[in-house]
Amino acid sequence: MVKAIDAAAFAAAMAEKKTLVVDFWADWCGPCRMLAPVMDALSEEMEGKAEFVKIDVDDNPELAREYSIMSIPCVMVFKDGALAGKNVGFAPKDAMKEFIEKNL
Repeated sequence: MVKAIDAAAFAAAMAEKKTLVVDFWADWCGPCRMLAPVMDALSEEMEGKAEFVKIDVDDNPELAREYSIMSIPCVMVFKDGALAGKNVGFAPKDAMKEFIEKNL
């Protein structure tokens, strides 16, 4: 299951240099709601490879600005405290899994 976090929890995870798969989303976003079950399934399949989290851009606008998020859903992979990859928009499960694995 993908865990919802805020900016403080994100900063703590980045400080620990965790491998993160971050889904930037909003409740009103249709494609974000379509992507949610895909991310939930991948978080279970890829357990132990990365920590899967989601951040609501409406509740955390400073992170959206910091990472120049102009469209959602936006999935970013962070490795060793640095951005490794970014995917904007809905992607089916196989494509999203390939994107994540390529950037781990």
